[in-house]
Amino acid sequence: MLILTIRTDKPESEIGLYNDEEQLGYETWQAHKQLAETIHLKIKQLLEQQSLGTADIQSIVMYKGPGSFTGLRIGASVAQALAYSVQVPIVSAAGNNWRAEGVRRLQQGDNEKIIQLDYGSPVHTTPQKK
Repeated sequence: MLILTIRTDKPESEIGLYNDEEQLGYETWQAHKQLAETIHLKIKQLLEQQSLGTADIQSIVMYKGPGSFTGLRIGASVAQALAYSVQVPIVSAAGNNWRAEGVRRLQQGDNEKIIQLDYGSPVHTTPQKK
């Protein structure tokens, strides 16, 4: 099963491409405030290095947090939109072994469809001024 992994909880983002547990490709980059501008390009490049396209993805594993609110939302939006568009299962996981946990869940047939992120603390919002 061809699995795309995405982690966007910190300034250094990472994506990986796996055939079950076998790593086919992996990249980290300093995305920080350019994550929304760079993540699509990085996924495309990772797939092209293996002569693949988005239609070849068979499942997605997303790191669910805790971490940066904005980074996690951008990563989850991309992951969920991609999973929906190519009609593949998507799961999320946390902790040091998040990839292995996600792969295990996919192999068991799990599909969250909508990822529930864990920001690690309540979200802080600015009240409206008027």
